[in-house]
Amino acid sequence: MAKPVEVDDVWAERIVGQVNGLEYGSVLITVHDGRIVQIERTERKRFDQQAASPQQKRPIGDDRLRDAK
Repeated sequence: MAKPVEVDDVWAERIVGQVNGLEYGSVLITVHDGRIVQIERTERKRFDQQAASPQQKRPIGDDRLRDAK
């Protein structure tokens, strides 16, 4: 039978801290032997394509990008 997961105030604060301010992404909680041992936060940034001005858009394969190396 699985052990119940122990979540004390410290871990609860850590979890809430990782979720707060997260607009797009995920929080992964790793449990070993009924105890939380790790929290991973993956955050995504989404950008509106229409918000970019025409000057910022460059065609794929633009030589200015390759020559800048």
